[in-house]
Amino acid sequence: MKKMFKLSLMMMIAFSLVLAGCGNKPSNEGQGQTPSGSTGNTGETKKSEAKIGMVTDVGGVNDKSFNQSAWEALEKLKKENGITTKYLQSKGDSDYVPNLNQFVQGKYDLTWGIGFVIADAMKKVADQNPKSNFAIIDNVVEAPNVQSVTFAEHEGSYLVGVVAGLTTKTNKIGFVGGMDIPVIKRFEAGFKEGVKAVNPGAKVLVNYTGAFDKPDLGKAAAATMYNDGADIIFHSSGATGNGVFNEAKDRVKQGKKVWVIGVDKDQSLEFGDDVTLTSMVKDVEGAVTRYSKQVIDGTFKPGAPVTLGLKDNGVGLPETSKKNVPEDVLKKADEYKEKIIKGEIKVPEK
Repeated sequence: MKKMFKLSLMMMIAFSLVLAGCGNKPSNEGQGQTPSGSTGNTGETKKSEAKIGMVTDVGGVNDKSFNQSAWEALEKLKKENGITTKYLQSKGDSDYVPNLNQFVQGKYDLTWGIGFVIADAMKKVADQNPKSNFAIIDNVVEAPNVQSVTFAEHEGSYLVGVVAGLTTKTNKIGFVGGMDIPVIKRFEAGFKEGVKAVNPGAKVLVNYTGAFDKPDLGKAAAATMYNDGADIIFHSSGATGNGVFNEAKDRVKQGKKVWVIGVDKDQSLEFGDDVTLTSMVKDVEGAVTRYSKQVIDGTFKPGAPVTLGLKDNGVGLPETSKKNVPEDVLKKADEYKEKIIKGEIKVPEK
């Protein structure tokens, strides 16, 4: 009996120690994480439960252009606010509807469509899912649950046209477009008008490759233009334009001086100052950030389509232009910029 009593007493003491240990031992669960909606004691940014998705066009998320700019914006917001972000890459037109629907089914708070060509698919999915929110870059979708954001590409392209027209040594300048669609026609129209304004004797060669995801086609188009005497090429062709840069780099290595004017992003950061004269930057990152933040803040409400131009700093030249563009040329571009903003110059869209 005494042995049984001692054994029971020892078991009770041991059990008490285990309980005490459980109460004092730090838990590994949730280590390094802050509960949603709480800043904890670490001074971290308040975390958000918002879920924002993005559907690319065929150029893909690593197009070195506007798809990439949009994704970089969402990644920054994820880092700053702890939101959930995800992209789905489209390899063809048939992917747009299922990709958009995947975010709807995942109950995402906002789904971005990046690119003019996604508009029809977004219209269809938005009409079928009126309680879901969408936003699109580079086209207008008429639906109460879609925020449309476009840019005055012709205004910014006018300025790089001025730069090209004052920089060319051969009086032959190239324009390589992706698909022959209104948004790309705006690039072409503004560019040609800018060249004409400062150098009416210059010839602008034009080639539409028909694709935004074919660098080999961009390289071939650039080779033809350089062979024809062009010394500057402005491309508006998404990932196809990577081939334009590759062709320029090959020629520079051979001792030939040719230039490329980048698009959407400051492409000198990707392809280098040896071939990038300047870029026509579209603030896609800023637009995606602006409306995505509204979702995070709980204030997002789709409204009338928005067009961002020179007066909004939605398009323009990057600071790095100073590396290769002479000061007097940049000054001339600034003069034309002010005239456009004031309405003294009306830049054609086609």
